[in-house]
Formats: sequence, structure tokens, C-alpha cells
Amino acid sequence: MVKKNRRRGRKDRLKEATDDDIHHAVWPGVIAGRFKPLSPDDVALVEETALSLLETLGLSQAIPSMIKKVTEAGGIYTDQGRLLIPRALVGWALDGAKRGFTLCGQYADRDLKIEGARVYMSTGGAAPGVFDLETHAYRDSTLQDLYDAARIVDRMDNIHHFSRSVVARDIDDNAAMDLNTAYACLAGTSKHVSISITEPENVQAVADLCYAIAGSEAAFRARPFLTVMVCHVVPPMRFAEEACEVLERAILAGFPVQLISAGQAGATSPATIAGSLVQAVAETLSGLVFARLVDAEVKAIFAPKPLVADLRTGSMSGGGGEQAILMAGAAQMGRHWDLPTSSIAGITDAKCLDAQYGAEKSLAVSMAAHAGSNIVTQAAGMMSSLLGVSHAAYVSDNDLLGNILRTVRGIETTPENIAAEVIKAVCEGPGHFLGEQHTFSRMKSDYFYPEIGDRRTPREWEEDGAKPIGEVAKQKTREILSSHFPKHIPDALDVELRARFDIRLTQAGSGRPA
Repeated sequence: MVKKNRRRGRKDRLKEATDDDIHHAVWPGVIAGRFKPLSPDDVALVEETALSLLETLGLSQAIPSMIKKVTEAGGIYTDQGRLLIPRALVGWALDGAKRGFTLCGQYADRDLKIEGARVYMSTGGAAPGVFDLETHAYRDSTLQDLYDAARIVDRMDNIHHFSRSVVARDIDDNAAMDLNTAYACLAGTSKHVSISITEPENVQAVADLCYAIAGSEAAFRARPFLTVMVCHVVPPMRFAEEACEVLERAILAGFPVQLISAGQAGATSPATIAGSLVQAVAETLSGLVFARLVDAEVKAIFAPKPLVADLRTGSMSGGGGEQAILMAGAAQMGRHWDLPTSSIAGITDAKCLDAQYGAEKSLAVSMAAHAGSNIVTQAAGMMSSLLGVSHAAYVSDNDLLGNILRTVRGIETTPENIAAEVIKAVCEGPGHFLGEQHTFSRMKSDYFYPEIGDRRTPREWEEDGAKPIGEVAKQKTREILSSHFPKHIPDALDVELRARFDIRLTQAGSGRPA
């Protein structure tokens, strides 16, 4: 078996919470990893099978530079056109993979330390549609929708990372779409951003945009604030040639990368949960090998994201228990190797903010988070099995994610928290805890309070208009969209960017002077 790094105990990891963290109920990077759906024997079998597949079956459609690098490192390229990756080479990739690195924001206070089982919540999805805030109907997504999503997330405390959530379908040219996707995300939020790039030829323009925003290429390489997500495989066990070229160029340009396998159980991966997991793990490890052969110091995120189908119809079904447990298993494998890990969770099949939406999203996100996924993508805003996004859902999900993070934080059983002396004093005194200093001191540090969740009495709720949570979220969303226009990219720099690059988001749409 591949040697894995030793992981610290929970008590040691809890000490890493900062002084500022302990004054809040939840914080970015709450430490998880206690939920383990796979037994030690299960983990060993998944690992062994994945390694065996890589060295005996390998993957087809490898690009020339990959074939050269892998074969020079001990791999074999067969007469059948399959690239075999020996377990020793996988072991090298795992043992030397970067751990404990930072995904930088455009401001340092928005940096994310990707380490151990720290958990961060993210958007994502690349949906082609938007659930319109006013018409309550689905429509094609636009560049403005992407920018609006980013600036809503910029205000959400429990959504820590912005992954491109909708496709700018009003831009036909792929090069212009990739560039403008990066611009809209980076202009909309100073949090770390992740995007995909459609063609290798488009990588340099996105890199040049990032260099310009950072002030120089060296400044960006020192603090890269954008990750390139790459689906480097076309399951089952085939490389995506163009995507592999994107991956190579992105690494050389200084981007962190997210290595994604997204087979669909019963269609492009085995119908069983275990089989789908093994294939996704093997495919993702193949990407890690290539990424480290391109640059041994690459900041790479292990992101097996197998999906589930409804086998009655063949259509994707992201809201079921199968998807939730599959993502937890994938996250556990990341924790097994102590790799920076991302999971897809929250891709509910619901079409609007209803009971199905809340139930499915809570189940999947909770499982991925408790299993220790570092970046839980699609956790906010996504609905309709990756086909649509709701801007209002970002606001309601912010509460949901805060509650989930509070459960991930868990129960800290220190003598001070158990408070035996306080119990004794209350029992010998007033008989209740409401007036105790201990109670007041824990109101903020121990309890999460939702921003829009309603905890009033039924009468108070009715007197205030009896608005369902979806309406409250829409009202809050409208307020944000009418007032919050981030200016971390100064107006003068924005003018320079527009003069140099083909920026399609209008100045009016971004709240800037014409």
C-alpha cells in the first residue's frame, strides 16, 4: 500500500483555532473528519483496487507530453494505446503532494488554509440556467448572472470560496467566455475563485488577466487567487486530451489546480457505489501523477466527484442518499492520504426553495463536510441537478451552511465547557442559568444564529406578513444586488483592464462609472 502521512488527533487540531475563531460559533476551516463510512478494510480495498487498475489497465487517450513524462518515470505505453501507471509512481505522487497550502483571496483575510480536515463551503456547478429572482421561471444564464452570484457570495460569511456557478450563455466565443468568466468572478468577490477553461489556447489570457490584477506575474505566483478546475478524464478510464493540455498549461502559468473525475454511476462508471468510487479515485490519482510530473511543487486538489444516476431513466440524480454517501466516501479517501480534497455536494434535484431542496442539500453537504472534505462545492445556490442556480438560495444556504458547520465543530468536552462548578452554583442558588455570566459569555462563541431563519412565534410571524423563507431570502438578495458592488479592483485598474482585455460585463452592470 502507498504510505500515507500521519494525521493529528482531534485535540491537537482543535488547538489550531485562532483567538478570533473561539469568539464565534463557526468559522472558515472548522475541523472535521470524524465521519468514516468506509471501514479500514474498505479503505485498503479501494486503494489496492485503484492502484491495480492504474498499473494493469491504465488510461487511454494520453497526450504526447503525458506519455513522455510518465514513461520516463517508469510507466508503460502499450500497443493498445493505454498508459499504465505503476504503483511506485503513484506512491511518489502521493508522498510528495503539497499539503497545508493556502488558497489565497485578493485580501489576506480571505485566505483559506487547505490543511488536514479543515472544511470550507463553496459554490459551483457551471449551470446553464438561472431561477429568475422576479419571474420565478428558469432562463438561460448570463455573464451578469455570474457577476451577481459572485457579489452575493462576497457578502455571505459561511460561503468561503466562489467556484464558477453559471455559464455565460450570452457569450458564444469560448476564448471570450473564459476570459470574462474569470473577470466576472474576480470582480464580484475578493474570496478565492475557481473556474474551468475550455481550451488550452485560452489559458494564457486568463493568466495575463490575473497577473494584471495582482500587479505582476511574480505577485500572482506568490499569492495565486484563482484555481483552474480540470476534468482531465472522460470516464471510464480515458484522458480528456484537450483538458489535459489545459491542465499542463495552467500549472506552468502558476495556477493551483483541481483534478476532477466526474463519472456517472451506471453510465460512465459502475452502478455500484463502491465501483464508482474506486474508478473515480483511480482516475483522479492519474491526474495527480501527471500534475506533479509537470511541476513537482504544484498546488493540486484531489477531487474525485463521481455522480449518481436514476437508473430508471438514466438522468442524473444528485439529491439522493447514494450521492451523499458516495461523496463522503470520496472525502474519506482524500483524508486517508491527507490530500487537499474537494467534493461535490448539495446538487439537489429540487427546482426551487422547497422542502426537497433543504432536505437533500442538508444531507449531502453534511456528509461531505463531516467526512472532512476541504472544499465542498455546489454547497450553495445549486439546484435542479446542476441545471440551475438561484441567487436567493445563496442567502438561504448561508444559514443552512452555518448550521452544518456548527455540527462539524462538534462538542468540545473540556472541564470549562462541561461547567460542573456552574451547575453546582446554580443548583445551590437561583435554580436557572439565564442570569449566569457563563451563559452570557457563551452566547456568541457556542451558538450559531441564522440571519434570515425565522425563530419567532407564529403570531409574530403572521403579524409581519407570514413570509416563507424563500421570500425573505429574495428580499435580502434584492438588497444586496442593489447596493453591494465590490471595489477590491479599483476603478482605475478596472479601466486599464477594459482597455487591454475584451471585457463584456458593462460598467453599469458592475456598478462602476462609465
